[in-house]
Amino acid sequence: MVNGFLMSEFFYLILLFPLFGFFINGLFGKKINSEKIIGLIGSISILIPFLIAVQIFMEMLFKSGEKKLIYNFFEWIKVGKFSTSFAFILDELSILFTLVITGVGFLIHLYSIGYMKGDRGFARFFAYLNLFIVMMLILVLADNFLLMFLGWEGVGLCSYLLIGFWYDRKFEVGGYEKKSLTVDAAKKAFVVNRIGDFGFLLAIFMIFSKFETLDFTNVFKHVSNFGIDETTVTLITLFLFIGAIGKSAQIPLFVWLPDAMAGPTPVSALIHAATMVTSGIYMIARCSILFSLSPITMQVVATIGILTTLIAASIGLVQNDIKKILAYSTVSQLGYMFLGLGVGAFTAGVFHVITHAFFKALLFLGAGSVIHSLNEEQNIRKMGGLKKYMPITYKTFFVGTLAITGIPPLAGFFSKDEILWKTFESGNVLFWVLGIFGAMMTAFYMFRLFYLTFLKSPRFDEKYIHPHESPKTMTTTLTILAVLSGIGGLIGVPSILGGNSFLHHWLEPIFGKGSLKFGAHKFSHFTEYLLMFISILVVVISIFYARKIFLKTETIENNAKGFRKILFNKYYVDEIYEFLFVNPIFQMSKNFLWKIFDIKIIDGVVNGVASIIEKISFKFKYIQTGMVQTYLSVFLFGVVVIIFILLI
Repeated sequence: MVNGFLMSEFFYLILLFPLFGFFINGLFGKKINSEKIIGLIGSISILIPFLIAVQIFMEMLFKSGEKKLIYNFFEWIKVGKFSTSFAFILDELSILFTLVITGVGFLIHLYSIGYMKGDRGFARFFAYLNLFIVMMLILVLADNFLLMFLGWEGVGLCSYLLIGFWYDRKFEVGGYEKKSLTVDAAKKAFVVNRIGDFGFLLAIFMIFSKFETLDFTNVFKHVSNFGIDETTVTLITLFLFIGAIGKSAQIPLFVWLPDAMAGPTPVSALIHAATMVTSGIYMIARCSILFSLSPITMQVVATIGILTTLIAASIGLVQNDIKKILAYSTVSQLGYMFLGLGVGAFTAGVFHVITHAFFKALLFLGAGSVIHSLNEEQNIRKMGGLKKYMPITYKTFFVGTLAITGIPPLAGFFSKDEILWKTFESGNVLFWVLGIFGAMMTAFYMFRLFYLTFLKSPRFDEKYIHPHESPKTMTTTLTILAVLSGIGGLIGVPSILGGNSFLHHWLEPIFGKGSLKFGAHKFSHFTEYLLMFISILVVVISIFYARKIFLKTETIENNAKGFRKILFNKYYVDEIYEFLFVNPIFQMSKNFLWKIFDIKIIDGVVNGVASIIEKISFKFKYIQTGMVQTYLSVFLFGVVVIIFILLI
């Protein structure tokens, strides 16, 4: 028993089992030659860590006093003044993320058994999924910035492998419905994330330069006891935020996430729901004490968050690919999370991470069920009428749609409403108005997707396509996630609605009693009820407006004209980046670095030296005559010269 926790002795199994699953399926998957056994190994490797995490959470819940546990495996690196350990931290924040990662991760593994059935890379897929979970757990459980960065980069590597899993397939990229290989989408995700990671690295260098340690406990203790000058903390937090922008797909680095849809649908659910894209949220929440000391950074975080929400939601209004609509929805919801963090409502941001994991995993896996049934069709204009063919998928998808739009009492309502309320309470009324507008767009594009996919008349050829409900491994997962999307918000019901704000009390040791730091105002309960009513009203109006357009009429949208064309082409951001950055770098690399610097300078020097040696050697070859008399004469001449030198 460690620190009063019985299950803490088995903490290492949380990391060991997924790693074990990765090695077994990765090394011996082809020899096992049984999809059921491979899927079972991959899924159980995540289920056991989830059960251990649940037990630890329950023990922490009923333990009074200090709940934090630091588990030190070994000293990792020691060079001069620099020393860091391979150590992990279990506290109120990390255990929450561990539960979400392993819980939702297990459901996605279970779903994948049915979805990936018959795929030639079945074992490789489950090996990658297990490794992804390992890296994400390292990220959220790390006790220092360097170990967190290891998990950070590991998640990036795994996302590259999973996005490009079907490396020989074509995928629609850009706004012009161009086709490209899935590996191009994987490379795009990898490169764009490296930009953000560079900012994270700079922050790590600055932190060590300032504190001479990278351990969270020591850094935060130093800041609490001795403070830190505003300029330094602003630079550190801005660099950390650049890392979060890349990993959590905020503007201007959000372009990789929609193209990440090139991977199998379970990958989309894993990346978008519970793991990779929430890394930035977790990192800022973990470093909340640093961010709260820099009003400039907090304002930047909130501004980037609300702008991302609006831009992504507006793009989602006109997309036709079911997975890309959900992808832009993810970007938009991440913007809400950053808005919450930026106004100092750290608990609200984490709350939305949890609820979003439930309903977004449900929506992506529901979309996968639809795609699986329609022979890989992803265009919602070619769907319709699936309600009668796929009743379980229809019902669960409906629950997820209601949850993400913020209809009470489903999970999304409580978390999104809390972010909006805390934004208003902090004095950012403009951001609250923009947040309400974002919620209105969310309701519109989600119910557009829902109506065009499941209702209206079928728009596919029923002679050749025969929709059917998915296997039980898939529908069971959808049902569980639908239940969680319904009741998941209960952990954060505010006192004004009769709740006890459990999540606020749970995370109080991490964020403190008052998370609002900047210009907080006090308002009456009437104001809070009024704002809550307004947010529900605009969502309901938006839903009925979408119903009128897409269900009551036979409207065919034209995305080739006016502002719709701009939205359909995603504000031409990809094209602008192509023009400003990609093509110039490519041309410079091709015409200068390759043709001039590499071929003429590097290769020229190497080949020139070789040519000179060759010419000198060619002259010296005449010394080799093959005549013994000549060699003997030279030998005797050398002996005479040496004797002469010694005598002198």
